[in-house]
Amino acid sequence: MTTEMTEAELDARHAEKMRKKKKARDKIVATKTIEKGLLIVHTGKGKGKSTAAFGMVFRALGHGMPVAIIQFVKGKWQTGERVALEKFGDLVSINTMGEGFTWETQDRQRDLAAARSAWERAKEIIVSSNYKLVLLDELNIVLRYGYLSADEIVAFLRDEKPDDVHVIVTGRNAPDSLIEAADLVTEMEMVKHPFRSGVKAQLGIEF
Repeated sequence: MTTEMTEAELDARHAEKMRKKKKARDKIVATKTIEKGLLIVHTGKGKGKSTAAFGMVFRALGHGMPVAIIQFVKGKWQTGERVALEKFGDLVSINTMGEGFTWETQDRQRDLAAARSAWERAKEIIVSSNYKLVLLDELNIVLRYGYLSADEIVAFLRDEKPDDVHVIVTGRNAPDSLIEAADLVTEMEMVKHPFRSGVKAQLGIEF
């Protein structure tokens, strides 16, 4: 016959289990001693790549870390995050370099020029060491269209990025070479999206 445990016994068992878990966890954490600027990639077909990146931007700003953002595509959108970021003043540098999605410009040469200009600006910002976190928003989009060379991007981020600067790259279809070079890669998987049910982009959700 099984005897049910009392609340006190359940609490004691839980406390012991958590004590052992904390001890094991502390042992693991103690072995992690490297501190470095990370190369972070958010990719995949699901929504949330830029959203998660901007969450990290606001987290960094909360610690007083200067942040720079280079937007490779969403140039024409008046986004909520841009409005909010402007309130942080000199801690944030927002560089809106794109001219919209390529199907909106319908001009490959303009897209090429915009992508190159954005990348040159990104390089200047990264090597300046004036910013502790740099977001290269939708860079993967221009790489997918071949407007910039993935090899060039990866070589720069690997060889010339200062050791104490974090860089986040967003956009679906991240090239394999970038994924291999990154320290942290998250792939957003789409399970369900309202757009497929005829719902338009919502203020405060998509932009």
